[in-house]
Parts: sequence; structure tokens; C-alpha cells
Amino acid sequence: MPSSRAGSRLASPAHELLTIPCSKYIRPLRHEIAKPEMIALSASTEIENILALSRIAADACAATGPEEALWCITRNIPALLGDPSAAARPGAFRDTQPLAATSAAVAFMRTPNGRHHLITAPVNFLPEQHHELVDIALGHPGEIAHGRRPLLLRDTTLHSSFVKILQTFKAGSTLFAPLLWKGDYLGVLICANAARRTFSEQDLVIHQAFAHIAAACWIAQGGPAWMQGLDMSQFPVRATGT
Repeated sequence: MPSSRAGSRLASPAHELLTIPCSKYIRPLRHEIAKPEMIALSASTEIENILALSRIAADACAATGPEEALWCITRNIPALLGDPSAAARPGAFRDTQPLAATSAAVAFMRTPNGRHHLITAPVNFLPEQHHELVDIALGHPGEIAHGRRPLLLRDTTLHSSFVKILQTFKAGSTLFAPLLWKGDYLGVLICANAARRTFSEQDLVIHQAFAHIAAACWIAQGGPAWMQGLDMSQFPVRATGT
């Protein structure tokens, strides 16, 4: 089974998955047959969800810049979303070799000229992909830019149009949620896992909540002005997936 331990090429803290205590998790609720002994647990879990969302939002509001605010979200959501048992299922992974990481998150932010997504606040991406410019029409992020609607790919092997942009591993399950502000498209929040069928509709709902927070913090922290101030002439450009 592929390993989830971060490898040497993911050594920068900006790119690593941040592990947080279980008491601070948002643990997505699952559809279950109601049982009396489960009622109290479900209520407790809902409270934990709200407290964790509040804590992460507060951290993002207190960040020192727009990308740092997004990192408050992307460093947390891989550990918060999805079914951990998905990795134990036979044939869960699309990759057969050991992996440096099995989860990732990122914000693809629309550039001022509207031609690209800028890879922003990446977690478990290769360091050289930080601030990579991705053609805004490429892959499913391109579909989000066009349609501005959230998307769940429960099993990427069932989607022939799926292309690999993340180079750390082949994503088996992915969440997408647009970042919108007063009707304008800012970008898309993405969470990926190497194991197929990791994410559910409930995960997508929680992911959307994080996207709303990300959009508000991006604007409040001066994200558009920060983006305008970047010299993108030397950034790597990706026009195709693999």
C-alpha cells in the first residue's frame, strides 16, 4: 500500500500536510441508520465541526497576507475531509509505487488577465509547482472556472476528462468548490486524495463552507492587489495535464 509519509521533495513546511489534534478535527457526518446511542455522538460531532470551522476561520482572519490566509485552510482540510478507510480497500490507489503523500490541497486563483490559475497555498505539491501558472481552461479546475459550481469526483477513473495537474500522485477522489465574491470568480479550492471513493457529498458540503471562508479572507487580506504585484513572467506555465 502506498505510504502517506512525506518525502524529501516535500520538505518545505509550506508544502507539507499539517497534522492537527483529533479534538480539532471537522469530522464529516455520514448517513447512518438512526440509533438511540448514536444521537448524542452525532450532536457532539456537529459541535466539533462548528468549533473547528470557527478556529480555522479565525486563524485565516489573523494571517499576515492573502496566501497565508489560504494556507490556514489548505493545511487543514486534507485531514478533515474524507473516509480514512478508503485507503484500505483493494485497488484503492491508481499509483502502484510507494507515494510520498496521499492527500493534497490547494487554491487555484484566477490571474488578473484571466488566462491562468495560479497555484496558491499548495499542500503536498512538489515545491516547483508553487506559483505554477495553469491554463484556466485545463481539466476540472477549468470546468469550475466556466460553470462556477462545486464538483465531487468520487472516483476519478470514471471520468475520462480527468487530467493530472498535481504531480505528487494520481488523485483517486477530488473535491472542487469555487471561490466567489459578489458574483465574481476568484478561483477554486481543491482537496484531493490518492484513494478512490474517499470523498462523499457530505464532504463536498463542508468543503464549500471552507471555500466561502477562503473567498472572504482572500478579499479581506488584499488578495487581488497581492496578485497584481507579482512578477509572473518567470513563473512556470502548464498548458496540458499528464
